Amino acid sequence: MKIVAIANQKGGVGKTTTAVNLAAALAEKGVRTLLVDLDPQANASSALGCLTEEGGSLYPCLVDADFAAAKVRETRLPNLWCIPSHMELAGSEVSLARNENHLVRLREVLEPLRVLNRWDVCLIDCPPSLGILMTSALSAADGLLIPIQCEYYGLEGLAKIVDLHERICAAGVNPHVTIEGIVMTMYDGRTNLSRLVVEEVRRVFEDVVYKTVIPRNVALSEAPSHELTVLEYAPNSPGARAYREAAAEFIRRQPVPEGPPAPAAPEPAGGTRNEFAGASAEPPAEGAETSAQRSEASVPFAAAGA
Repeated sequence: MKIVAIANQKGGVGKTTTAVNLAAALAEKGVRTLLVDLDPQANASSALGCLTEEGGSLYPCLVDADFAAAKVRETRLPNLWCIPSHMELAGSEVSLARNENHLVRLREVLEPLRVLNRWDVCLIDCPPSLGILMTSALSAADGLLIPIQCEYYGLEGLAKIVDLHERICAAGVNPHVTIEGIVMTMYDGRTNLSRLVVEEVRRVFEDVVYKTVIPRNVALSEAPSHELTVLEYAPNSPGARAYREAAAEFIRRQPVPEGPPAPAAPEPAGGTRNEFAGASAEPPAEGAETSAQRSEASVPFAAAGA
């Protein structure tokens, strides 16, 4: 299981929107996905219809000895599970600070989930801050995915999160965590500013930046009010198509084992699937390596971090 933290200390950049919809898009492609909501606001939990209740988050695991596996909840979407959040997580900033191992505590909590081998990838929706929860997520993750909006302030926020990543590596807390990618969000093709910001980020970070750009789309804003992902609320909208493309790019950047795709998602009021399905990837883009060509070099999600 590969752990990827979706983080940006700046609020309003589409972080939770990216976490929820990328997770849904990966699950739709057959990737067994676990979404960990580490933000006390619990917006990702509500978008997936996961009940947030005291004791149901990772808080008891972080400060006591509860098992993270007991907090995992099935969602209505096949191949997608969630560990919901709760306001009690806000108290972990104080509780964890008292412990000497506070930076690695989340890693210790999540490690047994790797052993279970039930998920291919774990996405962590981090809170919009530079506090202990975010630094703990970076200390536990194999990769960091940074969403930034296509505005000037987004560039300043990007510089700060990249600096935090470098500090985590330099301190030896998690020297192997990499910047998985940068996803440009809230792109407005009608403005020169959006285009200039994307060009500048790509000039500096080159291939780290996803080719897929998430557009401004009313469906992305409306879907959470219905406690739905955009793939359920408006499956043919530009926002849904963009996150499907982002999921395909995510898979191509670290191939997953071939397997059957997930069946069509049920209606929101329908049941959920209990069995763990295999993961699958879309056919590679033109000019990309085939599965056979990269079989020796690729590392499946389930083996990542082993």
